[in-house]
Amino acid sequence: MPVLPEQPAEEFVRDPDAVMRSFEGLGYIADRSLATAVYLMTKLRKPLLIEGHAGLGKTEVAKILASMLGTELIRLQCYEGLDISSAVYEWNYQKQLLAIRLQEGTEQSVEEKEKHIFGQEFLLERPLLKSVLSKESSPVLLIDEIDRADEAFEAFLLELLSEFQISVPEMGTIRAKHIPYVILTSNRTRELSDALKRRCLYHWIDYPSFEKEMSIVRTRLPGIEEELGMQVVRYVQAVRQLDLEKPPGVAETLDCAQAVISLGSHRLNAEVIEGTIGCVAKSMEDSVKLRSAEIDKVIPQTF
Repeated sequence: MPVLPEQPAEEFVRDPDAVMRSFEGLGYIADRSLATAVYLMTKLRKPLLIEGHAGLGKTEVAKILASMLGTELIRLQCYEGLDISSAVYEWNYQKQLLAIRLQEGTEQSVEEKEKHIFGQEFLLERPLLKSVLSKESSPVLLIDEIDRADEAFEAFLLELLSEFQISVPEMGTIRAKHIPYVILTSNRTRELSDALKRRCLYHWIDYPSFEKEMSIVRTRLPGIEEELGMQVVRYVQAVRQLDLEKPPGVAETLDCAQAVISLGSHRLNAEVIEGTIGCVAKSMEDSVKLRSAEIDKVIPQTF
């Protein structure tokens, strides 16, 4: 990943234009609306919820922001059944048992023994607690694909998103010394609660225009031939109109372009597209739809 010139982190988020330049310097093409959302998140210190189709760079926003600010990226990947022990904290039971045995025969009271074994040294930090306990600087906390977690876990997040604190029953409330920059992403597999949305700034990432997608291709694949890049982008944008179950995102555009280059081709044709169909179609049904669209006829219209 490219590295920004040495300067104070505040300079990178001085205004939305500075955010755009900083992101571009790190290889991410951000439009002004996204740059403004990131800028406001850093100034208002509110979580930012980014929604959009898969493969459009939502997760990458957090990675780029962490690189831009020179701070730690802490990532929580959400999934169905995610619970507190995996996301927030867990007690180191083996270490606690050892401590209890070592305390046997001592004159400590029960309250003193309990206070000791439920101290922070016995706490296993998971991503959410780790973000609150950060001692050096504000980390970037990425809560990725929050829509995959269940509603109960989503409700648990509300305290962190509004107060930047976590309650541990045995220890009390732990408040963040350095408020983390929180980014949540969602592919909208389910609707998120109003309570969560109210606590966040919101941004929707849509499929890019031809010009923006070409800028992304040039930035991420600087060695690609201009004509080939234009062919790939036009082709993928045409595929998005085929009502596929999973339309290709920008990630698929880059995969397709790299695949064509790896095959030693300088131009798209039906044979090359057939060979790289797995870059843009991610299911058997979508592959069938793409083939039945008669690519041979799509190509002359598109290129």
